[in-house]
Amino acid sequence: GSLSDRILSRYGDTPKGMVESAMEFLRICRDEDYHEIILSMKASNTRVMVQAYRLLVNEMIKEGMNYPLHLGVTEAGEGEDGRIKSAVGIGTLLADGLGDTIRVSLTEAPEFEMPVAKNLLTHFEGIEAHDKIEEITKNPLHAFDYVKRETVEVLNIGNKNVPIVMADFCLKEKITPASFFALGYNYSVPLDKWHISDMAADFVFVGNHDVDFEVPGTLGVIYNYKKWLTHKKGFPFLTVSEYLENTEFSEKLNVVYICLSDLSEELFSKLKKDKTVVLLIDTYNKNGLAEQRKLFTVLMNNKIKTPVIIGRAYNNFSDEQLQLSASSDFGALLLDGLGDGIFIVAENCGSDQSVNSLAFGILQASRTRISKTEYISCPSCGRTLFDLQETTAKIRKETDHLKGVKIGIMGCIVNGPGEMADADYG
Repeated sequence: GSLSDRILSRYGDTPKGMVESAMEFLRICRDEDYHEIILSMKASNTRVMVQAYRLLVNEMIKEGMNYPLHLGVTEAGEGEDGRIKSAVGIGTLLADGLGDTIRVSLTEAPEFEMPVAKNLLTHFEGIEAHDKIEEITKNPLHAFDYVKRETVEVLNIGNKNVPIVMADFCLKEKITPASFFALGYNYSVPLDKWHISDMAADFVFVGNHDVDFEVPGTLGVIYNYKKWLTHKKGFPFLTVSEYLENTEFSEKLNVVYICLSDLSEELFSKLKKDKTVVLLIDTYNKNGLAEQRKLFTVLMNNKIKTPVIIGRAYNNFSDEQLQLSASSDFGALLLDGLGDGIFIVAENCGSDQSVNSLAFGILQASRTRISKTEYISCPSCGRTLFDLQETTAKIRKETDHLKGVKIGIMGCIVNGPGEMADADYG
């Protein structure tokens, strides 16, 4: 929210400043024995928003306070971007066990917000009945700051590279050059060359398929290990047993599929010596986020610096439910500096193009890979004296080519200046 000049001069526009501002009011209310309070630490930046809520709870615990929380990503925007950004922020905190009420703020008709909020909550229904996950006894993660997990560099994955996007084509009946259009690659017949968009997938998993044509130079093709052995093209995808029991691998990149239960001293020993491996982690636990977070802590505590692609599978989800569920699952890990790539397996869940767009949207919302213009636009309210949705559409039409630029579109001067503080232009 908007902070006073005094708070800004001391703490800056930071989670710490937001929390200190809130705590000042809480202490006054406590001294006056007034406790009918609910706290909201909303920000348009999901990383700031999550850190602020976590830090607030930490400070309240220190001072013996336990007030309820209202969660929301302020000025989240519209359409797919607004839903993804809201789910990344709200979903992360719900998975942490924080939050008593939620608000999904969309630059759309007000009646569209409630169904999105309800759909987001369904993702967490029954999560308490998950299979047991051993407690994290030594926690190397940073709850209040963004610290990226340290990894080695394998090809273009890990270390200082942005997270990669890996697409799933293993269940396709046939793969043709036209199949890659959905992944951000367009082939020009007259020029005999591929055109690559800003949201072009970096890798594609094809399983046992044959790809008997020249693929774009920036797209890595990954085959099941036994298929890869027959032609040695692209890169192999291995199970843990295939990795431990064989010696014939790619010299550049080997993707090893693991779950938490696959971790072992034998695997750790081999990984520490091998600079060609990237792990693709998966989970079948009802609380998959917690299990994958546990997996990361085990790797970190054992000083394993192998890059990790986060994988999750979904089946028969609507477009919106997939957006909300995947954004919650991936966003929470990415906001904590975990993950060097994402792999969304979406069976019967919309088009390849929509899944690819979702992957890049999650990376953008978590501020880990910027591939398009970001809009910080408020929902229309009684203070707005013009058609905000129409104005937003006009601005988007003229500016959506400005990759990396954050544009604030506010409806009034009451909250607008403070809430678009993260924007480059407003």
